[in-house]
Amino acid sequence: MNTDADAGTPAVDISAREYTTIKEVAGPLIVVEGVEGVSYGEVVKIVTPEGEEKTGQVLEAGRGLAVVQVFEGTAGIDTSKTRVRFTGDIMRIGVAQDMVGRFFDGLGNPRDGGPEVLPEDRLPIIGAAINPTARDYPREFIQTGISTIDGMNTLVRGQKLPIFSGAGMPHNALAAQIARQAKVLSTGEQFSVVFAAMGITHEEASFFMRDFERTGAIERMVAFINLADDPAIERVITPRMALTTAEFLAYEYDMHILVILTDMTNYCEALREISAAREEVPGRRGYPGYMYTDLSTIYERAGRIRGRKGSITQIPILSMPDDDITHPIPDLTGYITEGQFVLSRDLHRRGIYPPVDVLPSLSRLMDEGIGPGRTREDHAGVSNQLYAGYAEGRDMRDLVAVVGEEALTSRDKKYLEFADVFEKKFVTQGRNEDRSIEETLDIGWDLLATLPEGELKRIDEHIIKKYHPKYRGERAATAAG
Repeated sequence: MNTDADAGTPAVDISAREYTTIKEVAGPLIVVEGVEGVSYGEVVKIVTPEGEEKTGQVLEAGRGLAVVQVFEGTAGIDTSKTRVRFTGDIMRIGVAQDMVGRFFDGLGNPRDGGPEVLPEDRLPIIGAAINPTARDYPREFIQTGISTIDGMNTLVRGQKLPIFSGAGMPHNALAAQIARQAKVLSTGEQFSVVFAAMGITHEEASFFMRDFERTGAIERMVAFINLADDPAIERVITPRMALTTAEFLAYEYDMHILVILTDMTNYCEALREISAAREEVPGRRGYPGYMYTDLSTIYERAGRIRGRKGSITQIPILSMPDDDITHPIPDLTGYITEGQFVLSRDLHRRGIYPPVDVLPSLSRLMDEGIGPGRTREDHAGVSNQLYAGYAEGRDMRDLVAVVGEEALTSRDKKYLEFADVFEKKFVTQGRNEDRSIEETLDIGWDLLATLPEGELKRIDEHIIKKYHPKYRGERAATAAG
C-alpha cells in the first residue's frame, strides 16, 4: 500500500478495491459480496464485459455486502465478468459560473452539444444543511407577473412554494413563464434560474428548450433534464445536482437563484422503485417510509443566509395522481414547504390560464413580503377582500345548482357575478403577459368596485378612500376643475 508522505497516513489503494463478485442484480441495484471498507454514499464505477462504464452509488453496506444503485441501468451487467470499483469518494459535481446558459443531462453531462465545463470546484451533491441560526427570514417580494401569485399568494425570496398540478394541466407553461418573468421587486434584479426536469417526455423537453431559447431566458439559466426514457434511478440524483449548482451560484457569486423542480412525482416514483428493489417494507401506497425525510433533504435547501446577498427560492412542481391532494406526495410536500399553488381541473377545462385556484392555494410567508415599502399598503386588504368575495361567489354557484338562480337575492347575484368576473379579469391572463403588482392591485380594485362599498369589510376605510376607483375619479375631477 502506498503512503502519503504529507499526511503521514496510508493512502487508499483503489486497485485493491475492485471486485468481480456481484451476487445479484435486482432492478436498478446490484449486490456485491466480499467487500471491505465500503461506506454509504460512495461512488462506484462498474465496467461491463463489453467495456461500457457505468456509475453507481452505495445505498447500503455491511457484513461484507454492498448494495449499489446503478444510474445508467443494469442492462449488460454480467454477474461473473463485470468489474466493480469502489472509488473512496462521494458523488460530486464540477461547478462553474460558465454553467449559466447551458443544458445538461440528469447526471451533469452537457446535453446541448457544447464542451465540458471546466470546474471551478467539485462539490458533494448532498450539500450542507443551513444552520437554523444562520437563516435570514424571507421578506423580499418576488414579482412573477402572474396576478393569482403576486396578488393572492405572494412568493417571497428564500421561500419554497410548490405547484400542485395534475396530468395534462399547463404546469410546464406556468413554470416557464415564472422562470422568464421572476424578479426581486426591491432591487429590480432578475433571478437566475436553475431548472431541473425529471422524467419528462422528449416533447416537454423540446418545449422548455425552445421557450427558454426563444425568450432569451436561457442566458441566465442552468437546465438539468432527465428524460422519461433515461434510467429512472438517475432521477434521484438530478435535483441534487441542480441544487448544488444553485448553492454555488448563490453563495459564491451572490446571485438570486430560482430553482424549479419538475416533476417531483416522477422523483418519488423512482424512490419507490429503489425501495421495492431493496425489498423494504412499504409505507403508504407503496412509497418508502423515509420519503418524508428524503423530500425534506431537497426542499430544505432553499433559503437565505444572514450576511449573504445570494439566496435560493424554490418552486417544486408535482402532478397529483388522480388530482388527489391527499396523496402521499402532495401531502408530505405540504408539511415541509411554506404553502402551495393548486391548479384547478375545472378552470383548465373552461380555458382559463393560468388555472390557479386561489381558494385552496396558500403562501404562509405572504404577510412578510407585502405592504408599504415592499408592494403597496393596500395589498393585504385587497387580497383578503378578493378572497372573501370569490369564496362567497363560489358558494352561490353551488346554491344555484340546487335551488336555481331565481331563488337568489340581489346581493347573492352580485357575488355570483363577482366570481365570474374575477376568473375572467383577474385569474385569466396571457402566457406572455407580465403584470406589475400595481396592475394586479388595480385590477383587484376594479373588481371590488362592482360590489357595494358597505361589503368591503376587510379593507380599512382610509385605504378605501385612497384607492377605490370611485374616490380616485372624484379626486381626478376635483383636480381637473
